[in-house]
Order: sequence, then C-alpha cells, then structure tokens
Amino acid sequence: MPSSSPWLAWVLAALAAIGPFAIDTYLPAFPQMAESLGATQVQVQQTLTAYMATFAFMVLWHGALADRFGRRRVLIWATALFAVASLLCAVAPSIEWLWAGRAVQGLCGGAGMVVGRAVIRDIHEGPQAQRLMSQVMMIFGIAPAIAPLIGGLLLAVADWRAIFVFLAFFGVALSVLTLRYLPETLSEEARQPLHPASLVRAYRGVLSNTDFLLLVFSVALMFNGFFIYVLSAPVFVMTHLGLGPQDFAWLFVPVVVGMMFGSGLSGRVAGHWSPTRAIAVGFAIMLGAAAGSVLLAASEPAQRLLLVLPISIYGVGMALAMPSMSILALDLFPQRRGMASSCQSFVQVGMNACTAGVLGPLLWKSPVTLAAGMCMFAALALIGFLTWRRRSLSV
Repeated sequence: MPSSSPWLAWVLAALAAIGPFAIDTYLPAFPQMAESLGATQVQVQQTLTAYMATFAFMVLWHGALADRFGRRRVLIWATALFAVASLLCAVAPSIEWLWAGRAVQGLCGGAGMVVGRAVIRDIHEGPQAQRLMSQVMMIFGIAPAIAPLIGGLLLAVADWRAIFVFLAFFGVALSVLTLRYLPETLSEEARQPLHPASLVRAYRGVLSNTDFLLLVFSVALMFNGFFIYVLSAPVFVMTHLGLGPQDFAWLFVPVVVGMMFGSGLSGRVAGHWSPTRAIAVGFAIMLGAAAGSVLLAASEPAQRLLLVLPISIYGVGMALAMPSMSILALDLFPQRRGMASSCQSFVQVGMNACTAGVLGPLLWKSPVTLAAGMCMFAALALIGFLTWRRRSLSV
C-alpha cells in the first residue's frame, strides 16, 4: 500500500475543491448573467440546480468506477472533462446552453470528493486516517473563501464568462497535479467488477444498511445547516448585509476560518479523543452557534455583520465532527470504500439539491428564517447521530 507524500493532502484538497469552486466562484455574477443572457434570476439560480442534480446522480458511480478502474484514472478523466464543460459554459449563447454546460460540470465535479475519501482510507486507518482527512478538510476549507473573491475580481476586469474560463484552467491544472503527484492506491487484486448483478447487490447492501444511512444522513443534514448560507450568499451578502458583489469575503472568510480551525482541532485530537467524543463536542458547538444565530437575527443588531459570527462558529463544530463521522461510515464497507463514499456523497448532494431548489428560496427571505433553517438541520443531524449511537451500543 502506498504511503502518503507531503503533496497528497494538497492534491486531495484541490480535487475536493472542484465542488466549491464550481458553486461559489460564479455567485457574484448572477445579476450580470441574467442581464447578459436575457434570463430571470430564477433561471440563473437553476444553473446551480442543474449542476447539483447531475452531480448527485453521478456521485453514485464515481466510487464504483474507481473500485473497478483505480482511483487515479477516474480522477484524471473527470478533471479533464470538467475543463471541457467549463469552456462550454464560457461560450454559452443562451441560458439553456448554460444549463447544459453546468449539467456536464456536475457529472464530473464530484469525483474528487468521492474518490479522495476512498484514497485516504486506502492508505491509512484509525487516527492516521482522521488526521489526513482533517488536513484535507483544513486545506479544502480555503476554497469557499477564495472562490467568490476570484469571481468578484474577475468581474471587476472582465465579464462573467471569464469565470468559466478560469474554471477550465482549474480543471486542466488538477489533471496535471493528479498525474504528477497522486499514486494509485488500489491494487489490481482489490478491484471490483462492474457486472450489473454484482453492482445491484453491492448498492443494495450499502443503501439498505441502517447504520450507514443514519451516519451519512447526519453528515448531510449538518452540512446543509452551513450550505443554506452558501446557496443564499447573493441575497444574504447583498440584501441582508447591504454589501456589494466584491464583498462576499465578509461571509466566506470568517466561515472558512472557523472550518479550518475545526479541522485543525480534529487533527490534533485524533488518537487522544474517541471519534464519538469529537463528534459530540462538534454537535455541542453547532447547536450553540445555531441557537445564537436565531437570537442574534431576531434582535436586529445595529451591526449586521455580526450575523456572520454564528455561521463561523457553526463551521468549527461541523469541521470537528465530519471527519470522524465519514470514516465511521466508510469503515462499514472495507471492500467497497469507493462505492460507500459514492453513496455518502449521493445522499449529501441530493439533499443539497433539494435544499437549493426548494428550501433555499423559502429560507433566504430573512436572516431569521436562515438561522432557523440552520437550527433545524443541526437538530435533525443530532437526532440521526444519537439514533446510530444507541444502535451501536445495543449490538
């Protein structure tokens, strides 16, 4: 089994960052895109739904493909296709063509996240796996802060199409990095067939496992508590906070600092705290932050930028809990880690897509409704985790 190189965490984080870059970089351009393409704001918002719908579908298959053909090959092809799809978006003559380009981006955008988790478990186990997962999350946490800043800077010197040209170059760079620095971590002997009957049995085994579903739904729900602010960023930043298209850093930088702090803490406590303890502390932080967010939003503070503080604290708890929960889920299927990672991503992104298409427009109406949404998702995630914990103790 290959050992991890000093570059591995950076490469895996960059691969996982495709998702945040594909979502966050073009958020400041929504008004300009609507004007340029003669589309409504709702139609432009649907470019995000188009991306996430195909993303959710394809993440079910990235892991199975990686279990069959190896991790490295799938990642190289996926990042190259992402670059081509980004160019299609850059030259889109209408909103319909942009929907198509975003859909193709979604088909390949999840490979880095799915296959990267499998690579970590191929190489390490126990505290070592948690540390590498935390390192990846800490580096990856920079992406949501950098992406809208890059989008805003590109808008200052060019139009919205330059953002997708940038994403195309990003895809090419990831292909080169993967080819240069990522070893193949799945041996030929460990590879699994793509026979339809075998795949059906394997998927059924994963998606019917109650413990797995409780863990991955809990992860998805806790992430949605943060994600509602990502997909609502144009409204939250420019309407509720009264800032401009170049000011998305006011939301994303504090949030990412919180996530990076939580990821660093997760790495430091690995091997000293049990996974359950790390998860419990993470939930305590998230629930406290969510409750504080509701109170702060309802009090109508004179300084509206204070509304960002609870979101940042929520990111600390989320980043502390997620690595341990993800590893617990993957460890239920040691022979099918790629497929298990795919199923986890499918649940998470499918829930994100539902939130983007249905709950997001309902929750972004005011800071109070957004904070209430964060509270709801954190509470539901805790219920799922406690149910899993009770089942694991009864075995």
